[in-house]
Amino acid sequence: MARGDAHHWDEKYRATAQALPTPCLPDRFARFADLFRSAADALEIACGAGAFTVWLALQGVHTTAFDISATAVAQAKELAAENEVADSCDIGVADFDEGLPAGSQVDLVVCNMFRDASLDEALVARLRPGGTLAIAALSEVGAEPGRFRVAKGELPVSFVMLDALASGEGDGIAWLVATRH
Repeated sequence: MARGDAHHWDEKYRATAQALPTPCLPDRFARFADLFRSAADALEIACGAGAFTVWLALQGVHTTAFDISATAVAQAKELAAENEVADSCDIGVADFDEGLPAGSQVDLVVCNMFRDASLDEALVARLRPGGTLAIAALSEVGAEPGRFRVAKGELPVSFVMLDALASGEGDGIAWLVATRH
């Protein structure tokens, strides 16, 4: 992303820095909690202040996470330390315009409220056979079209090479949970 994007997100996370988030699983993925807990390791893209990353670590999942914002990464590291799971979290800054950071395959890839279609192939490649992708993004369904909103049906079509477990669209959010053959 452009330097301006990093600055924008740093400012956003500085403005909310008074209280760290509570580690949590986003509601849209709640019915997959047991599946996520069964992962040995995970990769989270655009982790923000680390709520999902730390939730995974609290479940025993070793998680590597990245965000464009150095401020968000600092908050995520603080949240991991506060919850005594810092050893289970590798959190760093990454500019996804440069692609997905190198790494080994994992059991779970998470992209919650971030979408960059140019990363789709790399996200699938990071999944071990039998691994799970959980992705959610802003959607045009139930909202006005916009620069960062996915079109109706975009996620299932973009990840047709995976076996979809469930997906949904509405209220401006689209999501998909799918596994690799």
